[in-house]
Amino acid sequence: MSERPVDADVLRDEAVDALANAAAERARFAAGAPLRMMAVHAHPDDESSKGAATLAKYVADGVGVVVVSCTGGERGDILNPKFAAANMDIPALRISEMARAAEILGVAHEWLGYHDSGYHEGEPDTWVLPGGSFAALEPTVEIGALVKVIRRYRPHVMTTYDENGGYPHPDHIRCHVVSVGAFEAAGDPQAYPDAGEPWQPLKLYYNVGFSPERILAINTAVRELTGSGPFDEWIERFSDHPRPDPGARITTQIPVAEYFAARDAALRAHETQIDPDSVWFAVPHHVEAEVWGTDDYELARSLIDTTLPESDLFAGVRERVSP
Repeated sequence: MSERPVDADVLRDEAVDALANAAAERARFAAGAPLRMMAVHAHPDDESSKGAATLAKYVADGVGVVVVSCTGGERGDILNPKFAAANMDIPALRISEMARAAEILGVAHEWLGYHDSGYHEGEPDTWVLPGGSFAALEPTVEIGALVKVIRRYRPHVMTTYDENGGYPHPDHIRCHVVSVGAFEAAGDPQAYPDAGEPWQPLKLYYNVGFSPERILAINTAVRELTGSGPFDEWIERFSDHPRPDPGARITTQIPVAEYFAARDAALRAHETQIDPDSVWFAVPHHVEAEVWGTDDYELARSLIDTTLPESDLFAGVRERVSP
């Protein structure tokens, strides 16, 4: 008796259903775990380049983790030279890339639903933002949208960007405004009464990016090992265009060296946005772990007592939350 041929459409539908079911299960866990955190980012791929190892670590520790992407990243450039920009459905690609990254990190994911404002050179008062984009709209409505997500997932800890957006991208700066506004409004029963039962997160952190000190330390270590430094150009740009060092604001360092591989895999999932041969991946993990094996944060708001410096985003929270 001959076997029936495999139906490719059925297999594809089954695979799609399996991915959707896995994503739904991650969302249920993120909303129901004893300890919960929410990472709010401007675009898909930001979650994988800023604090991704932290997300993977806390998922492995049994924490419920949800990533919120404020925009769809529709105006992001194609940064991987292996892709041609012609005839590419960028919005659809960014959605599928984000789904893969969320699966790799083990996190739930929510879209806030706004349109990418695009990157703009020059001072903010010179930017001409696309109509209807995230940074061009009234932030009060956007804050309400995030409050609704906060009240559904009820995080104890939130992470986002500082008032400079980490770097001056209009969506990053607006992400800061919306995240801080939602952190402060989510627990107020008078604020956004139609957005669900009030819930007050206890701590808010800002991601601290690659400070000059960190880049220099890692670059020096790689140079000593290989004879060349992957971040030489970055260091030169810092020298020519100095900015305030975000590293000076670090209050909290999370040991995450075990999760560098997951971080890199999640970043590679955003394949239109990252060249796999870029300097992002030029640092051997064992060197990075020895020189700077932490993700770094600034504690921006805390409604509970904690002692600085910290090595846990849930410092002071664990004692208050019953398992």
